[in-house]
Amino acid sequence: MSIMDDRGGSFVAVRRISQGLDRGNTCHSTSAEVVAGSAAWLGRGLSCVCAQRRESDARPSFDLTPVQEECLLRLQSRIDVPYDSLVPEHQEALRALWNAAFPEEELRGLISEQWKEMGWQGKDPSTDFRGGGFISLENLLFFARNFPDLLRKQEGDRSVWEYPFAVAGVNITFMLIQMLDLEAVKPRTLVGATFLKFLAENESAFDLIYCITFKLMDHQWLSMRASYMDFNTVMKSTRRQLEKELLFEDITRLEDLPSYGLLSR
Repeated sequence: MSIMDDRGGSFVAVRRISQGLDRGNTCHSTSAEVVAGSAAWLGRGLSCVCAQRRESDARPSFDLTPVQEECLLRLQSRIDVPYDSLVPEHQEALRALWNAAFPEEELRGLISEQWKEMGWQGKDPSTDFRGGGFISLENLLFFARNFPDLLRKQEGDRSVWEYPFAVAGVNITFMLIQMLDLEAVKPRTLVGATFLKFLAENESAFDLIYCITFKLMDHQWLSMRASYMDFNTVMKSTRRQLEKELLFEDITRLEDLPSYGLLSR
């Protein structure tokens, strides 16, 4: 769920903590962690749309093959890792992300005003990662290393970061986890079941669909000539388009998605 505090215009994203919980009962957990952000970056209208749950009717579950089940468990183990600023591996991943974005500029510290240049809400990125976990940093780093063009955007009449780039990346991770129903024992949507077929063929499928989604979001942002106040609208439009493409009958792998072509632009 997401909460917007009208008194101060601050952004609060609530994410359920899945560690130690029965995944078969994930939708009914009340455990949560809260991430607060500054309205200076996000704007009063920028709530975490990816955190909006659709807990309505009981949904059917789809049986998995042993390979799909094994791949899902490995991905879930990644999802369950919280970001910890004291873990050396996490520190190095954060430095690597900076170096990918700003190879000519030395990072003065893991807590630094420099991070705002990349679109973090404050000088300590770890406060933003609490909503997405370590996997959201892994996703951003995979994207930066494999498709760095979006880090140096030149297309369009816009500022360097017309939306909070890094925070948008964390939101995309969170949105995909929910859209693909990745915290359930079995997928309860056809979209989720379809993705697990791709995951069984390519263990980097989640990182790849993240990149596709980021490029699709950026493409929609340009097409809509959006401002940061339109972020929710753009994210919802991105999700709808991605769900639609995943259900096309002739899609047998992620590379067949129409939006995959955006990665080469």
